[in-house]
This record gives sequence, C-alpha cells and structure tokens, in this order.
Amino acid sequence: MKVYYSLDDFSKRPAAVVTTGTFDGVHLGHRKILDRLNSVARNFKGESVLLTFFPHPRMVLQPDMELKLINSQSEKIDLLKKTGLDHLIIHPFTQEFSRTTSLDFVRNILVNTIGAKKLVIGYDHHFGRNREGSFEHLKEFGPVYGFDVEEIPPQDLEDVTISSTKIRKALSEGDLITANEYLGYSFPLTGRVSEGEKLGSKMGFPTANILVEETYKLIPGDGVYAVEVIFPSHPEDLYLGMCNIGIRPTFGGKFKTIEVHLFDFDQNIYGEQISVRFKDRLRGEVKFAGPDELRQQLAKDAEDARKILELT
Repeated sequence: MKVYYSLDDFSKRPAAVVTTGTFDGVHLGHRKILDRLNSVARNFKGESVLLTFFPHPRMVLQPDMELKLINSQSEKIDLLKKTGLDHLIIHPFTQEFSRTTSLDFVRNILVNTIGAKKLVIGYDHHFGRNREGSFEHLKEFGPVYGFDVEEIPPQDLEDVTISSTKIRKALSEGDLITANEYLGYSFPLTGRVSEGEKLGSKMGFPTANILVEETYKLIPGDGVYAVEVIFPSHPEDLYLGMCNIGIRPTFGGKFKTIEVHLFDFDQNIYGEQISVRFKDRLRGEVKFAGPDELRQQLAKDAEDARKILELT
C-alpha cells in the first residue's frame, strides 16, 4: 500500500476504484467496504484507492466538541495496510477544503485528480460542502463524468448497525467486549514509557507509565483492564498484563495516568514505545483504605486478568 499525505502527491490513475470517508477505527463495517473495493478493483483490473482526511472533519468544523478518535494516524495506516488496499491518500482537512461543493469534489478530485472509474461507498455516505452530496448525487454525476457507483449496506452485528460513534461510546464506558467485537480486533493504545512515582513497585506491582502523545486519541474509561502488550521494536514477542487508567484515588491523585503492569517481566523499558491491546475490563477505579488493601485487590486483579488472557 502506498501512502500519500496530500492529493497533490497523487498521480492520476487510468482505472481507479475509489472510496472516501474518515474510516476511524477501520471497524468491521469499514472492512466490508474495503473488501468490496479491492474485489471490484481486481475484477476491473484497476487499483483501489481510499481518500481519507486528517484532521477528522468534525475536529475542524466543530472544535468545541473535542472529538476523540479510535485510532491514531499511525494505527490507522497499519490497519489499512492489512486490508490489501493499493493506495491511501490522507488529505489535510481545512476550513477552506470544507467549502468544496459536491460537484467540485466529484469532478475535480475524484475524477480529474484521482481518475475514478468506479466508486464504492458506504450506506448513507455524504460529502462536499455541508454534506450536500449523497448516493443519489453520485448516480446523477456518474454518466456525466464516466464512472459507476455502488453503495454498500451497513454492516450489522446481532441486528445492531456498527458505527465509529457506537465504538467510541463503548470505549468511553469501558465496554471493551462490545468495542472489540465491532472493531474486529483488540483496541490498541500506543505511547512511550515515562518515569512515574514508582508507587506500584513499592507494593510489588511495578508499572510502566504510558505517555500517549496524540492528544486526540480516545482513552478508555477509568478502571482496570486485562491487556496484551507488544513492543514495536520486537513485535514478535507478546506479553500479558493489566492496565490501570485513572487518578489513583487511594494516593490522592489528581491527574489521570495510564499504568501497565506486565506479568513475569523485569526489564528497564523507560523511553521505549509500547502498544497496549485492551481485552476486557476487570473493574472500575476504587479508592481503598490504604496500600495494604489495594495490594490485596491488585493480586486478585492479576489472577482475574490471567484467567481472561489465557482464554483469548
């Protein structure tokens, strides 16, 4: 998969099969669209192209909402690489770009810049200024500009339509079972290990404090989770552990931290990048009477986490 960070970097293709959208999460519904996109491209002897945007349009148009995203940009690229996509265009989304009309978007971008001969879009897809463009518009534009369009119905799981919004809500509530089921993979959180106060070490549960650099990245709801961990520097090694997200009320904490305790692990990893895959939530964050009571609970958490992780 070739990645381009602007439409200006992309050279028009003679037989592009195109889809467009934000694709935050690259969830099961998105992958249904991409599977069809790649299938059409192969049958058409063309090349599959995804046009997406960064920042997310709602972050530009509705900045007060403080939208958090399921994937960082690097996570999204890694997920898309696994789909078999030929070309990924990540175009900067700005206020000026948001004023592009649906006609200009189709004619100048999809057709003249990318070379679209076929479009594959998701159900209820909208595009252009004020989201004025729709599937009906594309069907009207198709014969004029020489492309075919296909709409993919929504992907359902147990009669519930999958969407990035529903996944964000599940993650915010700590419902990793639902979020992971909709995603089709374990929700990842990637960051660097920074030095903390070593409170966990004093109780026999040393932790790695994770600093997530992308401020727009969604963090699951406060609580304790069973997790798998890999280091991008040697991704073939998988570690098991548990992660606490919260303010550490037992110690009077005021700032949210992300701390990971790795089972059967004793290495200095300060400064290393770490990727945490969330499997399930063990419990919410609780204020204990003191360190001894917390230590007893952490031992139980570790036992529960091991049971969950051995089954996954």
